[in-house]
Amino acid sequence: MAQGPPSRNPTPRKPTVNDVRDTLARLRAAITPTTRICALTGAGISAASGVPTFRGGHDSLWENVRPEELATPQAFERDPAKVWRWYDWRRGLVSNCEPNAAHLALVGLEAACERVTVVTQNVDGLHQRAGSRHVLEFHGSLWTLRCLGCGRETENHVTPLPPLPACSVCGGLMRPGVVWFGEAIDPQVMRDSVDAVGDCDLLLVIGTSGLVYPAAGLARAGKESGATVAEFNLEEGGVSAWVDHFIPGGAHETLPLLVPEV
Repeated sequence: MAQGPPSRNPTPRKPTVNDVRDTLARLRAAITPTTRICALTGAGISAASGVPTFRGGHDSLWENVRPEELATPQAFERDPAKVWRWYDWRRGLVSNCEPNAAHLALVGLEAACERVTVVTQNVDGLHQRAGSRHVLEFHGSLWTLRCLGCGRETENHVTPLPPLPACSVCGGLMRPGVVWFGEAIDPQVMRDSVDAVGDCDLLLVIGTSGLVYPAAGLARAGKESGATVAEFNLEEGGVSAWVDHFIPGGAHETLPLLVPEV
């Protein structure tokens, strides 16, 4: 899945409002109680909840430091207290955010079809708070801590945390339970994600740039397995070559229109 998409028409026609309505109506009508849906979600789905996207601009900096300088094993080894301050700030910020209409729409789809699996690149936990039952956290979670000593993982929603959280079992230093730059995706999560996109009828790609691999390769895997692929985003992303339908706009506004009445 590491290969990039094929080239596209450099100036595709922008969908009109009527195009979008017609597309959503067709997709909605095709959803039945036996439909299997997989949703691949990125930072864009949580933007309307107030979670920073860290894609540039004023919300990308913390104490004048970019995320790429903090979210690495090397940064944690050099200054674990500083890295933990950043993650504690993020945990505090996200704890004050609420799931938005896009998160809730995915929960609504669970009531309308056989299975909805969410594969999220986000670490904010908003899908679970919204009520989604089958969530694969591709990049881990802000709310998981892992001991560097004994490897024990624990769920923790306390904010603020101690400056250097310690394991309650062995006393070792805990690290955030997220995937840092340069680290591999958990093999089981990777397998489950590939299985989810390969065994769905409808793949929803929501609020992701489609530029970060291996997650970006999941859209191609779904398409090649026969799924209908629909992209919900402000603009077409790096996965658009594998997309059957592009729905422009904020997912909190467009995704609820996909949910059938039950």
